[in-house]
Amino acid sequence: MTGTLAVFKRELAGYFATPVAYVFIVIFLFLMGIATFYVGNFYERAQADLKSFFSFHPWLYLFLIPAISMRLWAEERKSGTIELLMTLPVSLSGIVLGKFLAAWAFTGIALALTFPMWLTVNYLGNPDNGVILAGYIGSLFMAGGYLAIGGCISATTKNQVIAFVVSVVVCFIFTVSGADIVLNFVSAWAPDFLVNAIASFSFLTHFNAITQGVIDARDVIFFASLIAVWLFANAIVVDLKKAA
Repeated sequence: MTGTLAVFKRELAGYFATPVAYVFIVIFLFLMGIATFYVGNFYERAQADLKSFFSFHPWLYLFLIPAISMRLWAEERKSGTIELLMTLPVSLSGIVLGKFLAAWAFTGIALALTFPMWLTVNYLGNPDNGVILAGYIGSLFMAGGYLAIGGCISATTKNQVIAFVVSVVVCFIFTVSGADIVLNFVSAWAPDFLVNAIASFSFLTHFNAITQGVIDARDVIFFASLIAVWLFANAIVVDLKKAA
């Protein structure tokens, strides 16, 4: 854990050592505000809740999270620093976990900076703050899922652009797998158990369930297991590609 913590601190500090972190946070907050107030019609709905705020998280994360994860390993491989990283007295799993937690913490900081939305809705009405808190927790879990996927894909290539594009595609598949258009297509030829299995992988299904204010153990287990599986795959890919 000491080695993991050292990697975590190194990576998190690295985000703020360049303007990239600040640019990302500004863009994230700007797009979130535009989506909530103008596309989501926050004021026009006249409802004391943040449904119009959380409903856009999956779609913004779909592009913004891969922009964070694409550099996790692709940059290390391109610059050749991955060999130096592997010589540190830290296990491979510790390095993978440390880099992931740093990216997740950075995303959490960006998400936390949307707190004015929470203050605004409390000023305008009397919302259920428990539901809002559940929405933030669900959003953070979903961001972790996207990051785990993007980190694994980043480890497969030295090109950050390729890592970004492939991550967006894979994350999009996980996001819409529970949509009616997908399920109707699959149900035309697949048995019911396969249709249900595909639907269960949908980020939207699990995230929307949490934003209702109920943090179901099944939704938490889904995100936790998905993160664990992709981090495990990440470690395998890094081990295979470290000399490439």
